[in-house]
Amino acid sequence: MDAGAVAAALEEARFDARQNSRHEDLGDDVRGRAELAEWERLTQLLADAAPGTVYAPEADDVVRAELAAAAAAAAREAELREAARIAARADELQALRELGTLEQTEPRHGDEAVRDELTRRAGSYVQVDVDAWFAYALAARLGHYRDPAAREDAAGLLPAPVLAHAALLAELARLVPGVGVGVDQLAFAARLAQADPAATAQLADFLVRVPACAEGSPA
Repeated sequence: MDAGAVAAALEEARFDARQNSRHEDLGDDVRGRAELAEWERLTQLLADAAPGTVYAPEADDVVRAELAAAAAAAAREAELREAARIAARADELQALRELGTLEQTEPRHGDEAVRDELTRRAGSYVQVDVDAWFAYALAARLGHYRDPAAREDAAGLLPAPVLAHAALLAELARLVPGVGVGVDQLAFAARLAQADPAATAQLADFLVRVPACAEGSPA
């Protein structure tokens, strides 16, 4: 908008304000006063600018500040909703642990953050049963881990021992069909991963090549 258009809008807002002031039920028109104040501000903004300046909201410091404040408020609201979701899911998983049915539950998107919450509640102590559940679910591709993208994301969301445990479980299950990778099976894999995750991951990588080595061995 140029100065002429802004001035015309200001006059219209002033006219509306005068009309409203004559009616008792419109005398307390907060929105109308706000609009009038805004047109007055824009008129002064263009009056202070170089001749011929056209008003552009994206160059208005006040508008930019209001948009930034709205974005910050929306982000904060999203954070609060996510924190509430994580807390509720942590309560749910804790209840399942106490019932002894955690291993029967499939993980959901975002449960990696729930693991962090459970760890925080436990005073940062490693919770072996929860980590074993994650490793089992990742190895067996349960829940949201059916999605390759979720498994890829897990590499940056879960700690090294859990990832190494899952990798070893997956390779052992592949090498010994029918062995299963349940939470209560192959318990030694969890102990290896907790003791030395790097070596456990290297062992899993080595086992990937075992079938090829066996097929190339002399009879």
